[in-house]
This record gives sequence, structure tokens and C-alpha cells, in this order.
Amino acid sequence: MNQTPRTLNRILLALFGLLLMAAGALAMALSTPAVATWWQSTAARAGGTIGGVLESTTLPGQRDSWLWIVAALLLVLLIILMVAWVANQGKGRSGTLAYDDSDTPVPGSVTINAAVAEQALKAALSERVDLVNSAVSTYEFRNRPALKVRVSPRQGVAPDVVADEVSALVTALDAALGVQTPVLISISGGARTRFTRAERVR
Repeated sequence: MNQTPRTLNRILLALFGLLLMAAGALAMALSTPAVATWWQSTAARAGGTIGGVLESTTLPGQRDSWLWIVAALLLVLLIILMVAWVANQGKGRSGTLAYDDSDTPVPGSVTINAAVAEQALKAALSERVDLVNSAVSTYEFRNRPALKVRVSPRQGVAPDVVADEVSALVTALDAALGVQTPVLISISGGARTRFTRAERVR
């Protein structure tokens, strides 16, 4: 529901995983005498080649190569790309649930903050003993605000019953606010739902 670049994330994870697998395979292969000998000779030749390249690209009047400047610029570019990638994670959150600036006898506009719906639903869901935890958030979905309700029912609680009751809460909220908001209901389970005991009310 949010705008996280999932395809790009999967591609980067796949490339990173392949890189780690290759590094692990190389480390295992280096434990054999034949590969270790080849690696030592190759590393020595590569070191000589790199040294020659650095000497041939020295700056006028300096001892350092201009390739180090290029490497530093590439590192800065990599840092910028990483910051941009992190900033694109989880985008799409909205702080406004509804906005109305239609013509009325009194000039002005009406804005309903997303926290109103989120806190109202959280308060209603927190009173339920058949749920381990719940979370409500607001996202932009098809250029309009939408609610995402994530609940974790206890073991043995029917998911369809939970979905119907959460839908009833959302319908009541829509009636109270006077707006109809798209809602995504996510029902999840896990170790916490299996091992958490139900609270007793005396």
C-alpha cells in the first residue's frame, strides 16, 4: 500500500546475496593449495599492474594519482544514492484523511487529520481481548487517503469474524466523520499470537 520500491529492493538483495555467495565460495576455495597458489600469483601481478597505473596517472608536480580523486567522487555518489534509496523506503504516508473546500455559506475549508481516525480505531481495537496487538496507519492510495488496519488475533480466533468486526468499526467511523475511506485490513499471525495468553477480566 505504501510506495516502497519493492522491485528495486529485491534486485539489490539478489545482487548482494550473489556477491556474498561468491565471496564465500572464494574463501572456501582458497583453503585448497592449488587455488591459494593461484591467488598469490594473481594478487602479485594485479598489485604490480595497479602500481604501474597509479604511477602513470600522477598529477603534475604531485606524487598522487588523479584516480584517487575519481574514487572519492564515486564514493560520494554512492553515498548520495544510498541516502536516496533509504529515503524512498516506506513513502506514501499521509497526514490528512479528508479535505473539503467546497462552497459553503461560511468561507473556508475543513480538514480531518489522519490521527483522528487512527486514534479512534486504535482505542476501539485495544479494548478487544481477542487481539494480541493492532496498528492503524494512513497512506496515499490512488491519489486519495486510505487506512491500513493491521491486527494480530489470538490463536483460535476466526479471521473472518475479526475482519467483519473491524469492517463494522470502520463503517461506524465513516458515519461519524461523514467520509468514506478505502480500508485495507491485514490479519497476521505468528509466535506472539500462539504464546500470548488471553487476559482474564474479573
